[in-house]
Amino acid sequence: MSCTKSKTPQQKEKQEDWQTPFEKSNGLASFTYEEGIAYFKKLGTVYDEFRVFTYGDTDAGKPIHLGIYSSQGAFIPSDLKKKNVLLINNAIHPGEPDGVDASMMLLRDILQKKSNVIPKNTIIAVIPFYNVGGALNRNSGTRANQEGPVSYGFRGNAQNLDLNRDFVKMDSKNMKTLAEIMHVWQPDLFIDTHVSNGADYQYTLTYLASHEEKLGGVVGDFVKNKMNPYLEEKMLENSFPIAPYVNVWGTTPDKGYVQFFDSPRYSSGYTALFNTPSYVIETHMLKPFKQRTEATYLFLENVIAFLGEHGAELKQHRKAQFIDDRHKDEFPIAWEVDKSKSDTIFFKGYEGRMIKSEVSGLPRLFYDRTAPYEKAIPFYSSLKVTKYEPKPLSFIIPRGWKTIVDHLKLNGVEVTQLKADEKFTVDVKYIEAYKTVQSPYEGHYLHHSVKTKTKKEELQFFKGDYLISADQKRIRFLMEVLTPEAIDSYFAWNFFDPILQQKEHFSAYVFEDKAAKMLKEDASLRAALDKEIKKNPSLKNDAYAQLNFIYERSDNKEKSYLRYPVFKFMPN
Repeated sequence: MSCTKSKTPQQKEKQEDWQTPFEKSNGLASFTYEEGIAYFKKLGTVYDEFRVFTYGDTDAGKPIHLGIYSSQGAFIPSDLKKKNVLLINNAIHPGEPDGVDASMMLLRDILQKKSNVIPKNTIIAVIPFYNVGGALNRNSGTRANQEGPVSYGFRGNAQNLDLNRDFVKMDSKNMKTLAEIMHVWQPDLFIDTHVSNGADYQYTLTYLASHEEKLGGVVGDFVKNKMNPYLEEKMLENSFPIAPYVNVWGTTPDKGYVQFFDSPRYSSGYTALFNTPSYVIETHMLKPFKQRTEATYLFLENVIAFLGEHGAELKQHRKAQFIDDRHKDEFPIAWEVDKSKSDTIFFKGYEGRMIKSEVSGLPRLFYDRTAPYEKAIPFYSSLKVTKYEPKPLSFIIPRGWKTIVDHLKLNGVEVTQLKADEKFTVDVKYIEAYKTVQSPYEGHYLHHSVKTKTKKEELQFFKGDYLISADQKRIRFLMEVLTPEAIDSYFAWNFFDPILQQKEHFSAYVFEDKAAKMLKEDASLRAALDKEIKKNPSLKNDAYAQLNFIYERSDNKEKSYLRYPVFKFMPN
């Protein structure tokens, strides 16, 4: 991390041109990367309450810039205990730049005392361009469904990764750097700025809050019952009514829709693992860039106002939630939508119908903007837990899996190492079944529908193997990334794929004699084989399959095959 700050007198404000490209173009243009960073640094040069830091690296070879607003000009970690920290992340998809321009203008207006909010109790941390590589890859065509600006960045980063799918797997340098920022500044609230695709409707801005039932406890209740209603009310007062993110594709929302499931690959699901609520704000692609950016500005301003009124309560709830997590015996690691429950929202939409396509002559979806409506529709936001995982006393991971441990450390997990070789009795999971997607997804072939069986075994561990106590603040994160059945576990993201392939096997003509001897000496094995042949008659005429049946039950079978190498010390 580095920081630049000069002592230019504040009077320099009057000599500077503080208009942004957005304002100079009447809402048609957005900052380029170079323009934005220069403007950002200029704010940090002129105002004592604002400082610009650089962190780490990105796949584009440039650091991530982080601007910090602190009303008292204090920029040390101890200040975090007294104030709320709001982290605003922009340009994760640089073709969706509304937040870049809105954040720059809001910071300027706060510093120049022209904003409607004075954030005395809130530290505002802003990343102007998270996806630096995508911001540098500028064009005017790839956002085919979007109304402005005249030019913008590209969705993929310098590795062509979608960084809003990278929060857990951390393939990018960008995410490794963001994890460092998260760990240092420990935000109480996180906001990711986006532009939506999908259905057409009247709203300029919709929001996706970290799911209250996945947040759980007092933090989840606080978001659902206090923060969401506050922001909806204030945005309505600003003539920008908002609604939950419209999770509808290829059809219309008038019959209701389901709340987006934000698993930890996404920002709002990831931050929830640290009891940090998040808002992914989605301005609507078909609204003009000027209107979208103004809505984003107002949303951010209202969030700061909310923290001014209720920030201390949020901080206290987060503290209580961390304490509660450390006393839990089990954690939910899988959910599904509960269609038996729904809320009612009064939705502002447009009538949708099928009309004849001028391109294909076939039916196509058409939203009629001359036919707006407002009506009550069901909103399915309830989840039910489909699997709980018991919390261990600690985890132990052999040192060969250092990449996994590096990921844990980057996320603030406390890790120690064994000081000597030792045998331990631990719970061992074996992968019994799993499915894998057929097409690559963000550089991986994701596993899903994972089933395991657990055995208690005495295993040899060695000096340097990693020991991770479950009695720590990052326990929710540990439970979801280290439980193979979880949707975004490290197993699901292929980090443990070497265990899915056998390294040793047998040659049939060699193993024949060993197998015959085993059957003669072990009557129970003979009986098991006979029983399997009766159950599966095709086995009778498959010599290799019979040999394999015997091999699987012999000492020749390798112990590491399908053995998940994250072991648990469980309570008695």
